[in-house]
Amino acid sequence: MAGKQIKNSLNRRRWNSFRQNRRGYYSLIIFVIIFGTSLFAEVLSNDKPLLVQYNGKDYFPIFKVYPETVFGGCFATETDYRDPFILHKLTTNGNHVFFPLNPHSYNSINLSLDRPVPSPPSRDNFLGTDDRGRDVLARLIYGFRLSVLFGFALTIVGTLLGIIAGAVQGYFGGRTDLFCQRFIEVWSAMPELYLLIIFASIFKPSILLLLILLSMFGWMGLSDYVRAEFLRGRNMEYVKAAKALGVGNLTIMYRHLLPNGMTPVITFLPFRMSGAILALTSLDFLGLGVPPSTPSLGELLAEGKANIDAWWLSLSTFAVLVGTLVLLIFIGEGLRQAFDPRKQ
Repeated sequence: MAGKQIKNSLNRRRWNSFRQNRRGYYSLIIFVIIFGTSLFAEVLSNDKPLLVQYNGKDYFPIFKVYPETVFGGCFATETDYRDPFILHKLTTNGNHVFFPLNPHSYNSINLSLDRPVPSPPSRDNFLGTDDRGRDVLARLIYGFRLSVLFGFALTIVGTLLGIIAGAVQGYFGGRTDLFCQRFIEVWSAMPELYLLIIFASIFKPSILLLLILLSMFGWMGLSDYVRAEFLRGRNMEYVKAAKALGVGNLTIMYRHLLPNGMTPVITFLPFRMSGAILALTSLDFLGLGVPPSTPSLGELLAEGKANIDAWWLSLSTFAVLVGTLVLLIFIGEGLRQAFDPRKQ
């Protein structure tokens, strides 16, 4: 009970220390708000209406697919709500249609453009269109969500693998540590980019494949810090006492050593996440990342490079990418200050 109170008191002091770092604290708030908003991208940016009131009935196209015949069309296929014929039926005779704030999805093409693509910002496309006529704002919203979710997934998987590898090395030491270190040296010398190119040419590009390949190499940097913490802690008196009482190795590692070795893990999480987002963007820029139809920040940067005169492509994507990385770096600095033992 006393140990739990001490732990809660320590966590409270760390949280207060993090809040005192105004830059990191407000960066966390801004990042949470932006990311939380992007989770509802289908509600914010979609070519399907949020609500259709037709002949006295309510329809919700973003949640259910309705054939065109429901709204007086001729075909039994899914309704194209941007079709002038359908749109006329939905807005006359007392009918109403309510579109999202940005009435474009990440893969919808604006067929009503009166200028060549990529087209500059306009009232219909707030940040312009790309070289295929797709709305840039919609692709930024969906691409940002995909990048952050991928960063979360890669950070979690890489962190778990790094903790397991570092804990085994540091706790058992001896030959186990020696063999693991030699394996890490050999594995870290593997050409990661070449392997990605080879696998991208063999298998169909996907988020899962990219996550697996990057996770195979993303755990090694963190395992060194966890290993050092376990090497230092395994000779402590409380660990020797636990062994003398017959406590198992897994229990000692999880309950006694891991909490004390989590400081470098937590402080490096924002930096690892920013690295994961940057890795996905770089691979997409090179054409080795997600499938072409998937919204991606790297693809927008590549389109901006291919269309130098379309400044809205590069500028908007650059602003989103740099803003995200800056927020994560500020959060990481705040966490590092909060977990600094010299300031406890």
